[in-house]
Amino acid sequence: MPALLALVAVTAVWGLTFVQVKDAVALYPLLAFLAVRFGIASLALGVPGVCRAWRLGRAGWAAAALLGLLLAGGYVLQTYGLERTSVSNAGFVTGMYVVLTPVLALALFGLRIPASAWGGVALATLGLALLAGVERGSAAGDLLVLGGAAVFALQIVLMERYAPRFDALGFTFVEMLAAFAVLLVVAAPSLEVPRGWTVWSALIVTGVFASALAFLVQMWAQRRTSATRTALVFALEPVWAAFFGFTLAGDRLGPVAWAGCAVIMAGILLAEPAAGDALARLVGRARRPAARGSDPPKDLL
Repeated sequence: MPALLALVAVTAVWGLTFVQVKDAVALYPLLAFLAVRFGIASLALGVPGVCRAWRLGRAGWAAAALLGLLLAGGYVLQTYGLERTSVSNAGFVTGMYVVLTPVLALALFGLRIPASAWGGVALATLGLALLAGVERGSAAGDLLVLGGAAVFALQIVLMERYAPRFDALGFTFVEMLAAFAVLLVVAAPSLEVPRGWTVWSALIVTGVFASALAFLVQMWAQRRTSATRTALVFALEPVWAAFFGFTLAGDRLGPVAWAGCAVIMAGILLAEPAAGDALARLVGRARRPAARGSDPPKDLL
């Protein structure tokens, strides 16, 4: 139960940040915002993260760096899309990473997925088509967010393989540091000192709570609850985004747009069991070497 409640809190924070980030990048360069965000995330994990990172070994550093690069790419796509579409649209399109998870598990690891997953993909695609071009939305923005969702799905699939093998705190620290490093290089020409409460509040919430703590909690929770439950809780993110978009950002979508959101949500819920099953099988594969004699890494969190 604590792990599930922690994941619910994470999805609520992620839903809130859609509003905060959209407001902040209207005032501050987008790439610079993301670089500072992950710089703050790295600092938030700080000294204990550095100490624990040395225990990861070469394989742990390589895996965490790869996931950090994926996070950086996913957030660049998502944030560029968020600039061009509504908070509610971005939230529901981002939620499609749940639908894409079993598809990527099939493509990368050859795991079989049931017909329900393909039904979820079909429904979610139909919902995306209904959302495209609606008032306050943008087809181009939605497609950029969809690209980000695909990258996040890949990050989740790989995280399921790595979570049982490495220390959560050290792994998350290296993951945040890798994202910061690549974004710092890309954003160097546009870097400037952030100004104003709108920008700083978004940086603090996204850096500390939506990045450092959220991904640390994600890795911790995925070691303590089933993959199916994890995937089900993650489906709350677009719901939170729609709630905060309505209450804080003034989103007022029309009937077609809300129909698109509903169809996407139906696709997500239909694909949930398949996503959870795929992730569970990936965890099983990741743990098999330990069963042949090598001790699994101890939980140091």
